[in-house]
Amino acid sequence: MHGQGFFFQAFVYLGAAVIAVPIAKRLGLGSVLGYLLAGMAIGPFGLGLIGAEGKDVMHFAEFGVVMMLFLIGLELRPSLLWRMRGPIVGLGGLQLGVTAALLTALSMAAGYSWNTALAIGLILALSSTAIVLQTLAEKSLVNTDGGQSAFSVLLFQDIAVIPMLAILPLLALGPEAGSQLGAQADHSSSWVDGLPAWGQTLAVLGAVAGIFVGGRYLMRPVFRFIARTRQSEIFTAAALLLVIGIALLMAQVGLSPALGTFLAGVVLADSEYRHELEADVAPFKALLLGVFFIAVGASVDFGLILSDPARIIALVGALIVIKFAVLVALGRLFGMGFDQNLLFAFSLAQGGEFAFVLFSFAAQQGVIDSETTQTLVAAVAVSMAATPVLMLLNDKLLQPRFGTREQREREPDAMEESKPVIIAGFGRVGGIVGRLLRANGIGTTVLEFDSD
Repeated sequence: MHGQGFFFQAFVYLGAAVIAVPIAKRLGLGSVLGYLLAGMAIGPFGLGLIGAEGKDVMHFAEFGVVMMLFLIGLELRPSLLWRMRGPIVGLGGLQLGVTAALLTALSMAAGYSWNTALAIGLILALSSTAIVLQTLAEKSLVNTDGGQSAFSVLLFQDIAVIPMLAILPLLALGPEAGSQLGAQADHSSSWVDGLPAWGQTLAVLGAVAGIFVGGRYLMRPVFRFIARTRQSEIFTAAALLLVIGIALLMAQVGLSPALGTFLAGVVLADSEYRHELEADVAPFKALLLGVFFIAVGASVDFGLILSDPARIIALVGALIVIKFAVLVALGRLFGMGFDQNLLFAFSLAQGGEFAFVLFSFAAQQGVIDSETTQTLVAAVAVSMAATPVLMLLNDKLLQPRFGTREQREREPDAMEESKPVIIAGFGRVGGIVGRLLRANGIGTTVLEFDSD
């Protein structure tokens, strides 16, 4: 029966995706909104085809976010990432700091204690990496000024989740919270548990250094050995093994798996196997992200929303308005054009998937009470579901009216590739062409199935 239940759940999720997404795309709504609507339809408050196990599916499907950041890392060479350090730290840091401060002040005005308000402000300041990047990629907007700025902010937020996990237990005031924290530590299975602070720091630095050294010097000969087998499924298995292994390593040292796989992608961005890794991992990423969005849609607690709709609507409205205002102000401060500023602000004006994890953790630590946690989780889920609609509003109504009013000279893209010729296939003829070009001082990029 257990196996039949698993197959039934898989059938429900895949069937919902196959039906809802093409319809949503046909109506111009985008695939993300299609997945979310599918989740709402099959969830506990729709047809009831999935129930409490949807939360377990979401934890599994969050691995799609990990794979997505690995693929993003593959697109970012270390030199490009270094050039983006200003927007990542400056724009991302200001967005998180200013938004968290405003939301904390609003929470204190609503009657929460300073520690609870600070926890709420920090968690709600995060945006949804999965929804934003997937929506921007579908619309081919990732490489625009607004898209690049949104990516910088999201990357900073993903990094900031790590210190947030460390700060939340410190906000748990009182002996009861301390005993809860101690009880949890006794049952934790992380490698760094029980180590002193300097030992945990060394473990984290060692894990990050291991990713850089392994990606730079170890993975190339490994991939070369695997490529010689000419078995594409083994290369796919190796790519998945790499991503899963790094995610497990990061979790064991207390870091974000998404951050670890992103770093691995950056290290492998200069590898000759980058395109093969992208091609192998991308289908799994897309499918897992789809399941994740369906699980988010199914997690929207319509019972809680309908019991007090005015409160939920007010929370969602306040969250979106505050984040939108902060993002618009920062966009102007960093010199974005009006149309790109709208794209930047609309794309990030929602809660993030990390909020589900952080709110649950804060409730366990006694920082936020369970009733407030349930209400805020519902508000975050609704704000995430509203994001594709806001992006559609920007595309269809605002950009046609205001997007072309401001003409700004765009700086030329930085072209790092200095090799003007691509040779597809380096066999007998390709080798002759390559030698002739090399003899004349012309660089080439070779595409070849045989790694030798």
